[in-house]
Amino acid sequence: MPSVALTINGRSYSVSCGAGEEERLRRLASYIDQKATQISGDLGQIGEARVILMAGLLIADELASAFEEIARLKRAAEGQNSVQDSLGRELDLVAQRVETIAARLEQP
Repeated sequence: MPSVALTINGRSYSVSCGAGEEERLRRLASYIDQKATQISGDLGQIGEARVILMAGLLIADELASAFEEIARLKRAAEGQNSVQDSLGRELDLVAQRVETIAARLEQP
C-alpha cells in the first residue's frame, strides 16, 4: 500500500492510501492546507488542533452548501421534467384532436 507525505499547516504527515490515489490525496491535503493557512492568517496561531478543526468545519460547510445546491438543481430539473411531461400530454391531446378533425374531413 503506497504511503504519501502530506504537509498541512506546516506539519508533515505520512498517510497510506490505495494504489493510484496518491495524487488525489495530495490535492485534498493541499486544499485542507489552504484552509488551515487561511485560518491561521485570520485568527493567528490558535493551536494545531483548533486550526485543523476550523479547516474541517469550513470544508464541511462548503460541502453542505454544495449538497444543498445539488438538491435544489435536482428539484428544479424534476419540476422542469414535470412541465415537459404536461406539455407532452397536451401535445398528444392536440394531435388526437387534429387527427379526429382530419378523419372527419376525409369522410364524404
